[in-house]
Amino acid sequence: MSATFSIGRLQSLWPGVVAAATAALAASFVSTAHGGPQMLYALFFGLALHPLVQGGKAEPGVAFSASTVLRWGVGLLGARITATQIVALGWHTAAVLVLAVLATLALALLLGRRLGLSAAQSTLAGGAVAICGASAALAISAVLPRQRDSERYTLMVVVSVTLLSTVAMVLYPLLVRFLALPPALGGLFLGGTIHDVAQVVGAGYTINGATGDAATVVKLLRVALLTVVVAGVSLAFRDQRQQASTTITRPPMLPWFLWLFIAMVTLNSVWDEPAWLQQGLSALSRGCLVLAIAALGMKTSFADLRELGWRPVALIVAETLWLAAFVLVAVLLLR
Repeated sequence: MSATFSIGRLQSLWPGVVAAATAALAASFVSTAHGGPQMLYALFFGLALHPLVQGGKAEPGVAFSASTVLRWGVGLLGARITATQIVALGWHTAAVLVLAVLATLALALLLGRRLGLSAAQSTLAGGAVAICGASAALAISAVLPRQRDSERYTLMVVVSVTLLSTVAMVLYPLLVRFLALPPALGGLFLGGTIHDVAQVVGAGYTINGATGDAATVVKLLRVALLTVVVAGVSLAFRDQRQQASTTITRPPMLPWFLWLFIAMVTLNSVWDEPAWLQQGLSALSRGCLVLAIAALGMKTSFADLRELGWRPVALIVAETLWLAAFVLVAVLLLR
């Protein structure tokens, strides 16, 4: 009976998973061949496929990709990080990043309230800007209570932070060169302000190898802070999640994918993983997130995004400028 159930489950999921994987592969091909943000391409391909998925056989698999596959992708992000990398940055760098994250989240809640956004929406936008862009948006959305506009708001945040991250990848290195920042401080500015890991790498290595190395490690520390932020958000919205849930089971204090993230960081720190394994887990994480983004796009239409209006975009732009100014001031003080 269990085998029958498993086969039936697979039969219901495979059309949607294959559809999302096709969009993800197309996005990866275009990104590799022509450059540009892979996740943004995946989102647009997913949105384009929305009319074909709505109400069809692909819906269960698309929903699975947008939830379970997403959580695996977030958990496996920890494979990139070691405790040694974090300690090597020093307490000054760590303090700047922690304060920048807290200040950005605080601004999001204050400004979001003024713009008429809910606490959950403001937290999602703030976490995406403060931590690691689209990946953080997906991780935080997984522990927020389900609301009517949850999925399309998440996609709006993903679109906004990815576009702004791409713009920052072009403009911020010009500022680093203009100020003649040394590699350590240039890396702190780039890694502490640009949203997506790929864009941080691109921006850092356009200056020189030392700046690129510093920016990448700083960015990984921001990614590591995702654990703390998601745990805090999960606890803060735990009661609301239970109220929004159709089951009577109380949600766990920490979601399982967060424990997977911590386990990956711990394993990577105590065991000298072969390069091929670390790269493989990192690629698997990225693939899961791209697949999840494509699936979220399939569940949403352009009209849904348009209905959200200008307020989420205004909030994310304001947070991005605030984060850049905050870290830049800290860098100039440390100079």
